[in-house]
Amino acid sequence: MKVPERYADASSWSYHIDEDYYAELDQTRSLFDEDWPEPGPAALYEATIFLTREARLIDDGRFNHWLDLFTDDCLYWVPVAAGGGEPRTEVSHAFDDRRRLTDRVYWLRTGLAYSQIPASRTRRVIGNVDVFDRDPVTRLVRSNFTIHEFRAGITKLYAGWYAHTLVKTGQGWQIKVKRASLLDSEQYHENLTLVF
Repeated sequence: MKVPERYADASSWSYHIDEDYYAELDQTRSLFDEDWPEPGPAALYEATIFLTREARLIDDGRFNHWLDLFTDDCLYWVPVAAGGGEPRTEVSHAFDDRRRLTDRVYWLRTGLAYSQIPASRTRRVIGNVDVFDRDPVTRLVRSNFTIHEFRAGITKLYAGWYAHTLVKTGQGWQIKVKRASLLDSEQYHENLTLVF
C-alpha cells in the first residue's frame, strides 16, 4: 500500500486515524451505551479470560507482551470528558495510535521516565463483564475496573469502566480499541502515567 504524501512524516501523522476511523469510532461508541442481549457463556468466558490476562500483563509490567495484544490499527484512549466526549475537538488523557502506544511502552521500559521513578506498582480488579458479538470477527466488551496504584509512598485508587473492541485475527482476539473511562475523568489528576 502506498502511503499518501500528506502522511509521509510518521512523526506527525497516523496512517489509519482519519475521518473514516472517527466515523467508525462514533458508531461503535454509541453501541457501548445500549443494552445488549445476554451473552452466551462461551463468549463471556473468553472475554473474561482475555481481560484477566491483559490486567495481569499490565500489573506485572510486561508491557511488550501487553502491546502484542493490540492490532496495528489500534487506539488506546483515556478521555477527559465523562462518557468519552468528542476526540476530534476535546483533549484526552491519552489518545494513542499504535505508533504512540509503542513510544509509551518504550518510555516506560527505559526506567528513566521521571514521572515513573520509582515505577508504579498496580493491581486491578475487573468485573461486571458484558459481551456483544457485533459480527463473527468483532466483539465488544464492557467491564468495570478499580486500579490500586502505589508509587513513592502514596497509594491511589482509580475506578471506571472499560470499552474494548476486539477483533479476531490469526493470533486470536486482539484489541482494536481500548477506552478507559475514569469515574472522575474531568477532575484534576496528577501524573496519569500509569497504564489503564
